[in-house]
Amino acid sequence: MDHEKPTVCVLDALTYVGFWILKGLLSRGYTVHAAVQKKGSETEIEKKIMEMERVEDRLAVFSVDVLDYHSILVALKGCSALFCCLDSPDGYDDIIVDLEVRGAINVVEACAQTDSIEKIVFTSSLAAAIWRENICSEKEKDVDESCWSEQHFCRKMKLWYALAKTLSEQAAWALAMDRMLNMVSVNAGLVLGPGVAQQNSRSTMSYLKGAAQMFENGVLAVVDVIFLADVHIRAFEDSSATGRYFCFNQIVNTEEEAVKLGQSLSPLLSLPSKYECQGSEVYAERLRTKKMNKLIEGTA
Repeated sequence: MDHEKPTVCVLDALTYVGFWILKGLLSRGYTVHAAVQKKGSETEIEKKIMEMERVEDRLAVFSVDVLDYHSILVALKGCSALFCCLDSPDGYDDIIVDLEVRGAINVVEACAQTDSIEKIVFTSSLAAAIWRENICSEKEKDVDESCWSEQHFCRKMKLWYALAKTLSEQAAWALAMDRMLNMVSVNAGLVLGPGVAQQNSRSTMSYLKGAAQMFENGVLAVVDVIFLADVHIRAFEDSSATGRYFCFNQIVNTEEEAVKLGQSLSPLLSLPSKYECQGSEVYAERLRTKKMNKLIEGTA
């Protein structure tokens, strides 16, 4: 006889990744607190969540503000885990960077004050690991979970998305270790999936700032959102999962693959209708997924 699945929280369930984690958890029999930050007019994802709440007994929706610590505590009550997916629907600048860092700190502190929380799965990005001053001169060097993007370089190049993901993940790790919390981070590549160009447009374009450099340096990677959600849930369920996990399905390292990526993100990116690939160069892949592969195989 199966044990009843615990109650978990997804915050912010209105983000593209958060929504697909929510769907994955419900399909596996979990009871889910969907913590949502409502900003402006109702989005397509918000409509879907409200429709799901009407028919799904195991789903409860909580309105939160990550800058309001007490609203987070209410959503976390009775939950054994938090899936933290912070993303700005308005794109990124230096002000949004600060707000996302403050939000991450509030969320982790709220977990520390919630006795039932056993684990945090924190959604981060490969952008928090790949940007450095000497990125072009280190092409032979692998990039793995020990790497972090350099703050001063991100500021200089106005890579605000990368800076937000770097600083918010570092702040979350520092506080989680100080509070002795069990945390795992999933550092995702560029997220692709159903309706991504419409439902996740600002984050997609923010991630792609510097795409040419990423491509030429073998660190432009993509991940399917359903696979990404599954990795998050595995990271929660596997008690041996620890630290950071790079998560991607493919490294885009040929012109043909880059064109296919651009076409898949239409109308966000526009290519000539009869674009012909000019070059045959294959850029060396520098990202490694050894840890993620072990997690998927159940040997994390």
